[in-house]
Amino acid sequence: MTGIDARDTDLKKELDATLQTRRELGEEYESALVDSFLEKVDQRIDGAVERRVRRQLTEQQMQTARDSRSPKATDSWGERYGFGIVSLVLAVPLSAIGGGVAHLPGLLVAWAGIVGVNVVQAARTNPGLFGRRRKSSRDGDWED
Repeated sequence: MTGIDARDTDLKKELDATLQTRRELGEEYESALVDSFLEKVDQRIDGAVERRVRRQLTEQQMQTARDSRSPKATDSWGERYGFGIVSLVLAVPLSAIGGGVAHLPGLLVAWAGIVGVNVVQAARTNPGLFGRRRKSSRDGDWED
């Protein structure tokens, strides 16, 4: 017997008990008995609606959480590659200044800064790039 059948059986038993009580007590108690039975039906309906609302709210929260982990639509191709091109263009004067002032150590520091900025940008636009990937329904059953 499923959950719905069990609830229907319980409700049928309640109705039978209410009708039996009405037969025993008479018509003067009919209004109170009907009100009592309808109150029980209302409670069941309220419980069912509350469960459905909670389930839908949970599903919406899960969908929102999934969407927040996916790459942002604002991270366009132009933004990602434009940043790389600008950093390479700025690398020429930074290399000249670092190499001219501090020779090889200055050149290494300038390029370490350029690489560092690009790594941070790559990590920002691709959150799972340098860490472990979590399983998701789209990834299948594998992990890096």
